[in-house]
This record gives sequence, C-alpha cells and structure tokens, in this order.
Amino acid sequence: GAIKVEVYHSGQLGDQKTALLAVMRGDLEMAGDGSPSWFADLGAMPEFGVFEAAYVFKDLDHMYRVMTSKMVQEMFDKLAQKTGLRVLDVWYLGTRQLNLVEKVGPVRRPEDLKGVKLRMPNNKTFLDMGRALGATPTPMAFGEVYMALKTGTIDGQDNPLPTDLSAKFVEVTKYIVLTDHQIGMICPVINEKLWKSMPEEYRVYIKKAMEVARAYMNYTVLEQEAKLLKLFVQQYNMEIIIPDKAAFMENAKKYYSQPEFDKAWGPGMYEKIQNM
Repeated sequence: GAIKVEVYHSGQLGDQKTALLAVMRGDLEMAGDGSPSWFADLGAMPEFGVFEAAYVFKDLDHMYRVMTSKMVQEMFDKLAQKTGLRVLDVWYLGTRQLNLVEKVGPVRRPEDLKGVKLRMPNNKTFLDMGRALGATPTPMAFGEVYMALKTGTIDGQDNPLPTDLSAKFVEVTKYIVLTDHQIGMICPVINEKLWKSMPEEYRVYIKKAMEVARAYMNYTVLEQEAKLLKLFVQQYNMEIIIPDKAAFMENAKKYYSQPEFDKAWGPGMYEKIQNM
C-alpha cells in the first residue's frame, strides 16, 4: 500500500518524552503514546494538565464526552499549530489504581499514604496527582519502575491493571488499592507538517485505522480489567483493598482548589469538566 507503518515498541526509540520531542522536531513521524500531561509540559500549554488530574472524570463515557467536545478539539488544533503535534485520536489506557509493596500495609485513606514514595511520570501533572492522593511523588521513567519496586527505592506506583500485569509489577508488590483515581488515556500523534502534506485520501485512511485501533484497544483493556483482579489474587497472592474513595476525592478537590491550578487551567476548569 501507499502508507507503510513501521512499529518500534517498548521504548526502542526512547521514552515517552524523547519520542514526543522527536515528533515535534519532525525526526519521528508518529508516536503512539502522547498524553495531556506531556502536551502541558512539552508544549508549554499548562491548560492540558486538567485532563489527567485525579478524579476529573467520573467514568469512560464522561472522559470521551469531554475529549471529543468542541472545546478540546480547539485545544488540539492550537497544540498542532504551536508544537507540531497533531493528535489523531484518544484511546482508553485503563483506570489507574494504586499498586503498593508489602511494607506499606493496607491503604484506605489519603493519610495512609503519608510519606509513601509513589512513582510518577516525570511531569508536573502527574507529580501533582501524587500529592493530591496524599503520597510523596517520586519521578521515574517507566522502564526503571520494576527494579525500583523490587529493591525498595519506591513504595509503589499507579497504573491500570493490564499495565501492572504486562510490566510484571504484580511480581514485586502486594496491594492493589481500587482508588479509580484517573481514567487514563493515550493520544496517538503525528507530525503536523507531515499530516498537512498528505493527500486528503491518506488522512482519511489513517483516521479510519485509528478508529479501528481505538475499538480494539478499548475492548481489550475493558475485558482485561474485568478479569485481572481474580488472577492477581489467585496467581500472585495479592491483596485487593477497597478504599474510602470519597476521602480520596475530597483530598484531591482540596489540593486542586489552590490558586495555581485556576491560573494554569483557567478559572474553575476542574469543576467545569467534572460537570460536563
């Protein structure tokens, strides 16, 4: 065919940040794992950070209602003009849960996370999310997390359940705490200059392929999430904790009420999105 896609997985071309910067420069044509927090950091567009704040979305339908809205589409256009990153689609990555080592003990409320070193991606949005949950966020590249959990450099991490399995975090941790604190997404991106240079026919093909990939990704993640807790208990001897989610939500609301977030995201944006 006229469009040939070569896939480099598992960080072969560098971590998330490296890949996205390469797409911005035009050294790399596409990347599969853009996200609002990286758009906020790398694109100097802090207003994107709100979409990965703790508890900003109620569920998957709410997330898609917001991310396909006119407001967000206009933000994506501005991102493309400013940075060269054209967002092609939004895929469901899974709902983030806390995943902790045995020495931490059962966590049920935000105060139980006091002093707990929780790994976070090294960008402001995620470091703020760690604090909003009550933990001490520790920035770390994804590829370093398994060994850091094993050696005790960190006390835990947060990811969707399928990621906990595929990255083998379940081998070196004890607890899954069902906080449901983030409806996670990834945003495939393409270099804007390349995108604009393509014939319209090619752009249509790529968008259609993205829709097919989204359907597959979303179905696969939801199917795995429904099955994995049982596997984690039976095969990995993990403990599943049902926390006081209302307490975590209240803690996050209080954290995000600080003036810096209104300044970065726009006045009242956290509540506005919660109510969309």
